[in-house]
Amino acid sequence: MQLNNLEDVLAHEIQDLHSAEKQLVAALPKMAKAATSSKLQKAFEKHLDVTKEQLKRIEEVGKKIGIELDGHVCEGMKGLIKEASGLIEENEMNEALDVALISAAQRVEHYEIGAYGSAVEFAKELGHDDAAKMLQMTLDEEGAADKELTKIAEGGVNERAQA
Repeated sequence: MQLNNLEDVLAHEIQDLHSAEKQLVAALPKMAKAATSSKLQKAFEKHLDVTKEQLKRIEEVGKKIGIELDGHVCEGMKGLIKEASGLIEENEMNEALDVALISAAQRVEHYEIGAYGSAVEFAKELGHDDAAKMLQMTLDEEGAADKELTKIAEGGVNERAQA
């Protein structure tokens, strides 16, 4: 996609986020299944439900702004998910894998926080106020997911992995 102006950059960002959310919907069940901590499993399952709603929301944003969403692949998310999948494939299910999965999931959240933060600002600048509000809602959810993962790690998962 040729980027000629801020509208093009926003369109690219929305396409990227759409692809990222679709990939995450496919990856989260595998991460939940690999977790041994029940709190971590529940957090992944909860975030799967939230991510499905975020996917619907980004599709609505695309419609509101008139952006074609299909056909784009978010390579950044693809790499993050590949890395998490490698951890699952190469390791036994135990507390150490839980810690590694939390770390991998937080990298995903931080990637999304950066992308949604940019998209919110682009949408505001371009006067897409409804889209900006919807994107901000998702940005807030991503921040909450990151904090929840930190809480789980600090709530005993990191300590149990030291043994």
